[in-house]
Amino acid sequence: MDQRVAAYAAGGLTQTGVVVLTVTCAAAMYRAATAGDVVSVAFVVVCYASLLTLLRSLRSYELAPPEAAAERKRLRLRVWALCTLLTGLFAWKVAGVVPFPVAVGVWAVAAATSAGGFVLLFNRQQRRL
Repeated sequence: MDQRVAAYAAGGLTQTGVVVLTVTCAAAMYRAATAGDVVSVAFVVVCYASLLTLLRSLRSYELAPPEAAAERKRLRLRVWALCTLLTGLFAWKVAGVVPFPVAVGVWAVAAATSAGGFVLLFNRQQRRL
């Protein structure tokens, strides 16, 4: 019974988070669109779609049975690709507003994060808790 209550509470929290994300993204798109900044509108749309896809992929991974190894590997690849995309997008935005030496550091950290994520997801033994 406690697990069902926890799952219900987590589902409600996730839904609340998605609503807040949607409202925030809509406000950002509106501000960018009224300013005529098409690049920022596209950035917000891509980030929003990527985040929703990431959340769905993570949930699918959680629900996939341990016997479905191929499906779980495909979902891990999708999660890594989406995380790498989001890391690159945010690094691009940050690197555009900081001095060049700091921008190099931002890109280096983004690359290290993506490489580390790949190693953790694919190059070690997978254990299901």
